[in-house]
Amino acid sequence: MGCSKTLVAGLFAMLFLALTVLATDPDPLQDFCVADLDGKAVSLNGHTCKPMSEAGDDFLFSSKLAKAGNTSTPNGSAVTELDVAEWPGTNTLGVSMNRVDFAPGGTNPPHIHPRATEIGIVMKGELLVGILGSLDSGNKLYSRVVRAGETFLIPRGLMHFQFNVGKTEASMVVSFNSQNPGIVFVPLTLFGSNPPIPTPVLTKALRVEAGVVELLKSKFAAGF
Repeated sequence: MGCSKTLVAGLFAMLFLALTVLATDPDPLQDFCVADLDGKAVSLNGHTCKPMSEAGDDFLFSSKLAKAGNTSTPNGSAVTELDVAEWPGTNTLGVSMNRVDFAPGGTNPPHIHPRATEIGIVMKGELLVGILGSLDSGNKLYSRVVRAGETFLIPRGLMHFQFNVGKTEASMVVSFNSQNPGIVFVPLTLFGSNPPIPTPVLTKALRVEAGVVELLKSKFAAGF
């Protein structure tokens, strides 16, 4: 009986170990894999690789974040993305970056990155950074004014926002532990989805009249 229990325990441990191994991302088995964005081959995660002979040193360097974005937008902000689509050298490496510029009073509206944790540094100005906990935390809002040279951390999957509380322009640079962190803008998702979420669903969920929902839908019909 003791031998049988030991055997069962051993098999369970082996099964648990196998499941743990299967639940992690594979490590790259090459120095780099510059993404072939036009590649037709099927890939499970990320993009297929260009031949190393075709990859120059530009996969290691980028100047895309050197220039400020145009903040003449409805949100008063501009996001310059540097994920795998903009920087193919990040393919398989699990990293990417964004630059966000803000006009006075500009905001990066409430959003979620479903596939990445975010860490950022304010480069100029002062930003109110807000992070919304899940129902586990009682939907608590964690917020602080973050000034130039200071940093912040956004746990994966939590809703968050930034708002320029200063009287001058502001900017920040953020990095992600994913080559393609994804983004879900909450207002746009609710009121500008394609096809639209049925109005009765939103009136019930938001506890407002249909006219309010239709007004908000009209605001996001053209996107951000």
